[in-house]
This record gives sequence, C-alpha cells and structure tokens, in this order.
Amino acid sequence: MSAILVINSGSSSLKYSLLDIEREDELASGLIERIGQESAVASHTVRPDTQADAVATMLDATYRDERPIADHHEAFAVMLEQFAAHGPSLDEHAPVAVGHRVVHGGARFFAPTLIDDDVDRQIEELSVLAPLHNPANLAGILAARTVFRGIPHVAVFDTAFHQTLPPAAYTYAIDAELAAQHRVRRYGFHGTSHQFVSEAAAAHLGRDLGELRQLVFHLGNGASVTAIEGGRSVETSMGLTPLEGLVMGTRSGDIDPAALVHLSRRAGLSINELDALLNTRSGLKGLAGRSDMRDILAGVDAGDEAAMLAFDVYIHRLRAYAGAYIAQLGGVDVISFTAGVGENAARVRAEALATLGFAGVEIDPERNTAPGRGIRRISSDASAVTVLVVPTNEELQIARQTAEML
Repeated sequence: MSAILVINSGSSSLKYSLLDIEREDELASGLIERIGQESAVASHTVRPDTQADAVATMLDATYRDERPIADHHEAFAVMLEQFAAHGPSLDEHAPVAVGHRVVHGGARFFAPTLIDDDVDRQIEELSVLAPLHNPANLAGILAARTVFRGIPHVAVFDTAFHQTLPPAAYTYAIDAELAAQHRVRRYGFHGTSHQFVSEAAAAHLGRDLGELRQLVFHLGNGASVTAIEGGRSVETSMGLTPLEGLVMGTRSGDIDPAALVHLSRRAGLSINELDALLNTRSGLKGLAGRSDMRDILAGVDAGDEAAMLAFDVYIHRLRAYAGAYIAQLGGVDVISFTAGVGENAARVRAEALATLGFAGVEIDPERNTAPGRGIRRISSDASAVTVLVVPTNEELQIARQTAEML
C-alpha cells in the first residue's frame, strides 16, 4: 500500500490527512488549531479499519487534546504523537510522499511541483500576492521537510488549475507595463476543488470530461465560481487575490475600486484599514453582522431586515455570475455546488438558479431538499441542464496530483 500525507498549513493551524492512494481511502485526518496561542487544540480522527484499538468498530474515532503549541515545527511533533498514540502506525503506513497545498503559485507554477530550496524561495517571493496564505503554507512545508526527510515533497497550487485561462479572461484593463512589472492579473483560486468537482461530476454522469461545459460553485466562507470547458478552466471569479468575485463570509467580492479611493479621502482610512475592511469586515458579516450562512438563513426566517438584504445581495451576485459564465461558454451542460454552503444550503442553490429557466435549468424541489452525503442530482428529469451537489475533497485531489507527479 502506498500512503500519501497531505498537509494544509494555515497561519495558526495545521490540517493533515493520510490517504491510501491506491484505494483512494482516507486512513486518518487531523486538525491542529490556535498554534502560537495560549492553548492549542488538536483533534485526530482515525478510520475504523486502521484504529489502534483491537476492538473493531464501524465508527470513526476522534481524539482531542489541548496544550500550548508554539509553532508549526511543534505542531508536526504533536501530529506524530497522535499517529503513534491512536494510529494508524506510520511505520506500517509510511508515507511515500507529502503533498502540500499552496494557495498562490502566480504565473510560475502551473502543475504539481517537486519542492526544493528554490521552490521554497519562489513560494516566499509570491507571498506579496497572498500575504495571508503563502507564508503559512511555507511554514508547513519547512516543518514537514524537517520531519519527513528522504521522501518527496510536492506543492499543489490553488492557482494552477486556472493557468488555462485565456488572456482575455486573466487580463485587467490597466496600464500594461505597470501590470506586467507587478504581476497584476487574474490568477483564480480554489483550483483543486474546482478540478476535483468537475472531474467527479463527469465520472458520476458517465460523460467524457472533454465534451462538457460546466459551472462549479464552490461556496464556503470563501466562495468562487469557475466556468470549465472540456476540463479546462476558462473563466473564474477570484482574481489577483481571493477577494474578487462573489459575496463571501467576511470578504466583499466585487466592488468599485473608486469606492476605496473615496473612503480613503473622506473617511481617512489607510491602506491597511481598507485591506482589513474588505477582507474581514465585509461580505455577509459586513451586511448583517454574521458570516455564517446558517445564521443568515435563520435571520431571514425571523424577518431580520439586515439578514434578508445580505441574503438577497449574495444571491444577486450568484445569478449575475451564472448568467455571465453561461454566456461565455455558449451554454452549459452541468452545474455543480460544493463546499459548506454549496453542499448544505438547499435554499441558496434553489434561489441561485431560480432565474435560469431560459438556459434549460430546472431544479426538483424534493431532490434539492432531500438529505444526502454523496454526489446527488437535484435537477428535474425535464431539465436540459444537470444540476448536482458534489462534495469536494481537496485532500484527495492533492494526493492524486502528488502521486501523478511522482
């Protein structure tokens, strides 16, 4: 059996998953949060057939621990402790490689990349384009390369899937020389999720990926939509950074750039204050004081006017992008929803597509509201467009790409 360890390192978190890549089964996963704070929380979940306990069980076992964890190097030590104490044994399931999620690869990285010191340096250089993400990703890489010596480490970039965008889609209409000098263009994000979902949708339908025109809505706290033609990203809503596009939990999405100039002049906001406003005090939170769609929907049901407006703005933006991307594709065959909101909020799905009857989209209300965990169809039998809910699995996609690269 060949196991691959997948690492997703955040600024104060370490998410990991150990997968049997031959069977594409997850053996164990974990999340260490609040790294560098007074008390960190580590959770470790073991699948039934790999549990250290000799008593067989059909349920996943989750173990939780709280303690101070100073940095990512210490977090990796804690991860190893969890595997040693609760399984599966990393001696029996020794990773043949480590796959790392890296948010921003700029225009340099368009495929899974074997990590060496030069790649580390380039990821650090690209931190100017993703200051909240790339430094944290690099911290995890450096810690992992110290702990897991002698095996390949592979970087899988969120932006890589969108390297197929045509120039008309990725070019901003500003001074071309200035844009080139400072690498200002659309890069797109959530690429591993969009790729996984589009491939899973084609496989589920028994259709050739190359013949499908797809829209994938990745709707979580961060949100993006991608138009995919023949398995290739041809348009996506996030841009130079993950801020552009759809309304998100705390991010504004699209906004007139002159509004920022206005706020700087009239409200005296600095660059850093504007950055914080757009990334942490906007979106659903900015409109209704709550960033979780479940809270927004509860507010809508209670008649809360701020929640109702936030929901309407959120849906308005989804419809606008759906219509624009269908026009870019010249029609659509499959629309998929994924991530926390996309997979669980039936009302969001229904409202987002309510005006797309002209494009042949028809939702079946019972299918849409029926509970389910796997891939499922929510469009009616009469719908010319297949609409699916597809649970994303970015860890599996990273493991696949790591294996393919090796």
